[in-house]
Amino acid sequence: MGKGPGLYTEIGKKARDLLYKDYQSDHKLTITSCSPTGVAITSSGTKKGDIFVADVNTQLKNKNITTDVKIDTSSNLFVTVTVDEPAPGLKSIFNFKVPDQRSGKVELQYLHDYAGISTSIGLTANPIVNFSGTIGTNVVALGTDLSFDTKSGNFTKCNAGVSFCNADLIASLTVNDKGDAVNASYFHSVNLLTNTAVGAEVTHSFSTNQNTLTLGAQHKLDPLTTVKARVNNFGKASALIQHEWRPRSLFTISGEVDTKAVDKTAKVGLALALKP
Repeated sequence: MGKGPGLYTEIGKKARDLLYKDYQSDHKLTITSCSPTGVAITSSGTKKGDIFVADVNTQLKNKNITTDVKIDTSSNLFVTVTVDEPAPGLKSIFNFKVPDQRSGKVELQYLHDYAGISTSIGLTANPIVNFSGTIGTNVVALGTDLSFDTKSGNFTKCNAGVSFCNADLIASLTVNDKGDAVNASYFHSVNLLTNTAVGAEVTHSFSTNQNTLTLGAQHKLDPLTTVKARVNNFGKASALIQHEWRPRSLFTISGEVDTKAVDKTAKVGLALALKP
Protein backbone atom coordinates (compact mmCIF):
# COMPACT_ATOMS: atom_id res chain seq x y z
CA MET A 1 0.00 0.00 0.00
CA GLY A 2 1.16 3.52 -0.77
CA LYS A 3 1.57 6.32 1.72
CA GLY A 4 -1.49 8.50 2.25
CA PRO A 5 -4.99 8.25 0.72
CA GLY A 6 -3.85 9.17 -2.81
CA LEU A 7 -6.00 10.99 -5.38
CA TYR A 8 -9.73 10.45 -5.89
CA THR A 9 -9.10 8.53 -9.13
CA GLU A 10 -7.40 5.80 -7.09
CA ILE A 11 -10.63 4.88 -5.28
CA GLY A 12 -11.65 1.53 -6.78
CA LYS A 13 -8.76 1.58 -9.29
CA LYS A 14 -7.43 -1.88 -8.40
CA ALA A 15 -10.80 -3.49 -9.11
CA ARG A 16 -11.25 -1.49 -12.35
CA ASP A 17 -7.81 -2.55 -13.60
CA LEU A 18 -8.54 -6.18 -12.83
CA LEU A 19 -11.93 -6.12 -14.56
CA TYR A 20 -11.29 -3.86 -17.55
CA LYS A 21 -7.60 -3.13 -18.18
CA ASP A 22 -6.05 -4.70 -21.35
CA TYR A 23 -9.39 -6.05 -22.61
CA GLN A 24 -10.12 -4.89 -26.15
CA SER A 25 -11.75 -5.97 -29.40
CA ASP A 26 -9.48 -3.97 -31.73
CA HIS A 27 -6.06 -4.63 -33.25
CA LYS A 28 -3.38 -2.38 -31.79
CA LEU A 29 0.37 -1.98 -32.34
CA THR A 30 2.53 0.26 -30.15
CA ILE A 31 6.26 0.85 -30.69
CA THR A 32 8.40 2.90 -28.30
CA SER A 33 11.99 3.98 -28.90
CA CYS A 34 14.27 5.93 -26.57
CA SER A 35 17.36 8.01 -27.27
CA PRO A 36 20.37 8.49 -24.95
CA THR A 37 19.33 12.14 -24.51
CA GLY A 38 16.07 11.13 -22.82
CA VAL A 39 13.68 11.54 -25.75
CA ALA A 40 11.06 8.79 -26.04
CA ILE A 41 8.98 8.39 -29.22
CA THR A 42 5.88 6.21 -29.15
CA SER A 43 3.98 5.33 -32.31
CA SER A 44 0.66 3.52 -32.09
CA GLY A 45 -1.90 2.35 -34.59
CA THR A 46 -5.33 0.86 -33.94
CA LYS A 47 -7.67 -0.85 -36.38
CA LYS A 48 -11.30 -0.50 -35.34
CA GLY A 49 -13.35 -2.45 -37.86
CA ASP A 50 -12.62 -0.82 -41.21
CA ILE A 51 -11.21 2.34 -39.61
CA PHE A 52 -7.52 2.80 -38.86
CA VAL A 53 -6.37 5.48 -36.41
CA ALA A 54 -2.80 6.27 -35.42
CA ASP A 55 -0.80 8.75 -33.38
CA VAL A 56 2.81 9.63 -32.62
CA ASN A 57 3.83 10.82 -29.15
CA THR A 58 7.17 12.41 -28.30
CA GLN A 59 8.20 12.69 -24.66
CA LEU A 60 11.11 14.79 -23.44
CA LYS A 61 12.29 14.76 -19.83
CA ASN A 62 14.54 17.47 -18.44
CA LYS A 63 15.14 17.26 -14.71
CA ASN A 64 11.65 17.50 -13.16
CA ILE A 65 9.88 18.76 -16.33
CA THR A 66 8.23 16.31 -18.74
CA THR A 67 6.86 17.48 -22.09
CA ASP A 68 4.56 15.27 -24.18
CA VAL A 69 3.65 16.21 -27.75
CA LYS A 70 1.21 13.97 -29.63
CA ILE A 71 -0.27 14.22 -33.12
CA ASP A 72 -2.96 11.93 -34.51
CA THR A 73 -4.34 11.04 -37.93
CA SER A 74 -6.97 13.79 -37.63
CA SER A 75 -4.16 16.40 -37.48
CA ASN A 76 -4.88 17.18 -33.83
CA LEU A 77 -1.90 18.28 -31.75
CA PHE A 78 -1.90 17.53 -28.02
CA VAL A 79 0.68 19.13 -25.73
CA THR A 80 1.11 18.29 -22.03
CA VAL A 81 3.76 19.83 -19.77
CA THR A 82 4.20 18.28 -16.32
CA VAL A 83 6.34 19.81 -13.57
CA ASP A 84 6.98 17.22 -10.87
CA GLU A 85 7.45 18.51 -7.33
CA PRO A 86 8.21 22.23 -7.75
CA ALA A 87 7.39 22.01 -4.03
CA PRO A 88 7.22 18.86 -1.85
CA GLY A 89 4.18 16.77 -2.78
CA LEU A 90 3.06 19.15 -5.56
CA LYS A 91 2.68 18.45 -9.28
CA SER A 92 1.53 20.95 -11.92
CA ILE A 93 0.17 19.96 -15.34
CA PHE A 94 -0.56 22.21 -18.33
CA ASN A 95 -2.19 20.81 -21.46
CA PHE A 96 -3.92 22.05 -24.58
CA LYS A 97 -5.10 20.82 -27.96
CA VAL A 98 -4.62 22.45 -31.36
CA PRO A 99 -6.74 23.65 -33.18
CA ASP A 100 -9.24 23.67 -30.26
CA GLN A 101 -8.61 27.05 -28.63
CA ARG A 102 -10.88 26.24 -25.67
CA SER A 103 -8.97 23.11 -24.66
CA GLY A 104 -6.24 24.75 -22.55
CA LYS A 105 -6.23 23.62 -18.93
CA VAL A 106 -4.01 23.99 -15.88
CA GLU A 107 -4.07 21.31 -13.17
CA LEU A 108 -2.44 21.15 -9.75
CA GLN A 109 -2.04 17.95 -7.75
CA TYR A 110 -0.95 17.76 -4.13
CA LEU A 111 -0.26 14.59 -2.14
CA HIS A 112 0.03 14.56 1.65
CA ASP A 113 0.16 11.81 4.25
CA TYR A 114 -3.49 12.49 5.09
CA ALA A 115 -4.89 14.19 1.96
CA GLY A 116 -4.79 14.14 -1.82
CA ILE A 117 -6.03 17.12 -3.86
CA SER A 118 -6.37 17.70 -7.59
CA THR A 119 -7.82 20.89 -9.03
CA SER A 120 -7.95 22.20 -12.59
CA ILE A 121 -9.33 25.18 -14.47
CA GLY A 122 -9.89 25.74 -18.16
CA LEU A 123 -8.10 28.66 -19.82
CA THR A 124 -11.21 30.31 -21.24
CA ALA A 125 -13.37 33.30 -20.39
CA ASN A 126 -15.99 31.02 -18.77
CA PRO A 127 -13.99 28.00 -17.65
CA ILE A 128 -15.01 24.66 -16.21
CA VAL A 129 -13.47 24.24 -12.75
CA ASN A 130 -12.71 20.73 -11.48
CA PHE A 131 -11.91 19.76 -7.91
CA SER A 132 -11.31 16.37 -6.40
CA GLY A 133 -9.98 15.60 -2.97
CA THR A 134 -9.52 12.77 -0.51
CA ILE A 135 -8.81 12.70 3.19
CA GLY A 136 -7.77 9.79 5.39
CA THR A 137 -4.91 7.33 5.38
CA ASN A 138 -3.70 4.46 3.23
CA VAL A 139 -6.28 2.29 5.05
CA VAL A 140 -9.45 4.41 4.94
CA ALA A 141 -10.07 7.28 2.51
CA LEU A 142 -13.08 9.52 1.86
CA GLY A 143 -13.26 11.75 -1.20
CA THR A 144 -15.31 13.83 -3.63
CA ASP A 145 -15.04 14.81 -7.30
CA LEU A 146 -16.76 17.99 -8.54
CA SER A 147 -16.97 19.97 -11.80
CA PHE A 148 -18.52 23.44 -12.02
CA ASP A 149 -19.40 25.24 -15.26
CA THR A 150 -18.94 28.97 -14.61
CA LYS A 151 -20.86 29.84 -17.81
CA SER A 152 -24.10 28.08 -16.83
CA GLY A 153 -23.54 28.23 -13.08
CA ASN A 154 -24.25 24.51 -12.71
CA PHE A 155 -22.38 21.53 -11.35
CA THR A 156 -21.69 19.21 -14.30
CA LYS A 157 -20.24 16.48 -12.09
CA CYS A 158 -20.81 15.61 -8.45
CA ASN A 159 -19.37 12.32 -7.19
CA ALA A 160 -18.30 10.99 -3.82
CA GLY A 161 -16.58 7.83 -2.63
CA VAL A 162 -15.02 5.92 0.22
CA SER A 163 -12.46 3.12 0.20
CA PHE A 164 -11.02 0.62 2.67
CA CYS A 165 -7.69 -1.14 2.18
CA ASN A 166 -5.63 -3.68 4.05
CA ALA A 167 -2.79 -5.98 3.06
CA ASP A 168 -4.82 -8.14 0.64
CA LEU A 169 -8.28 -6.57 0.32
CA ILE A 170 -9.57 -3.31 -1.17
CA ALA A 171 -13.25 -2.33 -1.04
CA SER A 172 -14.80 0.90 -2.31
CA LEU A 173 -18.19 2.55 -2.64
CA THR A 174 -18.88 5.55 -4.90
CA VAL A 175 -21.95 7.65 -5.71
CA ASN A 176 -21.83 9.01 -9.27
CA ASP A 177 -23.87 10.99 -11.82
CA LYS A 178 -25.17 13.43 -9.20
CA GLY A 179 -26.54 10.62 -7.07
CA ASP A 180 -28.15 8.63 -9.90
CA ALA A 181 -25.71 5.70 -9.76
CA VAL A 182 -24.06 3.74 -6.94
CA ASN A 183 -20.98 1.64 -7.57
CA ALA A 184 -19.45 -0.89 -5.18
CA SER A 185 -16.21 -2.72 -5.99
CA TYR A 186 -14.08 -5.37 -4.33
CA PHE A 187 -10.51 -6.56 -4.96
CA HIS A 188 -8.88 -9.45 -3.13
CA SER A 189 -5.30 -10.60 -3.59
CA VAL A 190 -5.23 -14.39 -3.18
CA ASN A 191 -1.56 -15.15 -3.86
CA LEU A 192 1.16 -12.52 -4.28
CA LEU A 193 3.67 -14.96 -5.78
CA THR A 194 1.39 -15.83 -8.71
CA ASN A 195 -0.37 -12.43 -8.74
CA THR A 196 -3.65 -14.29 -8.31
CA ALA A 197 -6.56 -12.00 -7.50
CA VAL A 198 -10.34 -11.85 -7.74
CA GLY A 199 -12.60 -8.83 -8.04
CA ALA A 200 -16.20 -7.75 -8.40
CA GLU A 201 -18.13 -4.62 -9.26
CA VAL A 202 -21.82 -3.86 -8.76
CA THR A 203 -23.49 -0.78 -10.25
CA HIS A 204 -27.09 0.33 -9.70
CA SER A 205 -28.75 3.09 -11.73
CA PHE A 206 -31.75 4.69 -10.02
CA SER A 207 -33.09 6.30 -13.22
CA THR A 208 -33.24 2.99 -15.12
CA ASN A 209 -33.48 0.69 -12.07
CA GLN A 210 -30.82 -1.47 -13.69
CA ASN A 211 -28.14 -3.48 -11.92
CA THR A 212 -24.82 -4.51 -13.47
CA LEU A 213 -22.67 -7.17 -11.83
CA THR A 214 -19.18 -7.99 -13.13
CA LEU A 215 -16.91 -10.71 -11.72
CA GLY A 216 -13.28 -11.24 -12.68
CA ALA A 217 -10.03 -12.99 -11.83
CA GLN A 218 -6.38 -12.97 -12.85
CA HIS A 219 -3.49 -15.42 -12.46
CA LYS A 220 0.14 -15.67 -13.58
CA LEU A 221 0.85 -18.97 -15.32
CA ASP A 222 4.57 -18.20 -15.12
CA PRO A 223 6.66 -15.06 -14.45
CA LEU A 224 6.04 -13.83 -18.01
CA THR A 225 2.45 -14.93 -18.76
CA THR A 226 -0.78 -13.64 -17.22
CA VAL A 227 -4.36 -14.78 -17.83
CA LYS A 228 -7.50 -12.85 -16.94
CA ALA A 229 -11.22 -13.56 -17.23
CA ARG A 230 -14.46 -11.76 -16.45
CA VAL A 231 -18.22 -12.25 -16.83
CA ASN A 232 -21.23 -10.02 -16.16
CA ASN A 233 -24.90 -10.62 -15.46
CA PHE A 234 -25.80 -9.84 -19.09
CA GLY A 235 -24.01 -13.01 -20.20
CA LYS A 236 -20.94 -11.40 -21.73
CA ALA A 237 -17.77 -13.37 -20.94
CA SER A 238 -14.26 -12.17 -21.74
CA ALA A 239 -10.77 -13.59 -21.35
CA LEU A 240 -7.23 -12.59 -22.25
CA ILE A 241 -3.72 -13.93 -22.15
CA GLN A 242 -0.75 -11.56 -21.97
CA HIS A 243 2.85 -12.62 -22.52
CA GLU A 244 5.97 -10.53 -21.89
CA TRP A 245 8.09 -12.07 -24.63
CA ARG A 246 10.95 -9.66 -23.85
CA PRO A 247 11.41 -7.09 -21.06
CA ARG A 248 8.62 -4.45 -21.24
CA SER A 249 7.34 -5.83 -24.56
CA LEU A 250 3.87 -7.36 -24.30
CA PHE A 251 1.71 -9.45 -26.61
CA THR A 252 -1.98 -9.65 -25.64
CA ILE A 253 -4.83 -11.70 -27.09
CA SER A 254 -8.32 -11.01 -25.76
CA GLY A 255 -11.77 -12.24 -26.70
CA GLU A 256 -15.40 -11.68 -25.77
CA VAL A 257 -18.46 -13.85 -26.36
CA ASP A 258 -22.13 -13.24 -25.63
CA THR A 259 -23.33 -16.44 -23.94
CA LYS A 260 -26.95 -15.41 -24.50
CA ALA A 261 -26.39 -15.10 -28.25
CA VAL A 262 -23.83 -17.75 -29.12
CA ASP A 263 -24.75 -17.47 -32.81
CA LYS A 264 -23.05 -14.06 -32.90
CA THR A 265 -19.38 -13.88 -33.85
CA ALA A 266 -17.01 -13.59 -30.91
CA LYS A 267 -14.94 -10.42 -30.65
CA VAL A 268 -11.17 -10.95 -30.75
CA GLY A 269 -8.56 -8.28 -30.01
CA LEU A 270 -4.80 -8.26 -30.50
CA ALA A 271 -2.30 -5.86 -28.97
CA LEU A 272 1.47 -5.75 -29.41
CA ALA A 273 3.58 -3.28 -27.42
CA LEU A 274 7.30 -3.05 -28.21
CA LYS A 275 9.64 -1.19 -25.86
CA PRO A 276 13.44 -1.19 -25.79
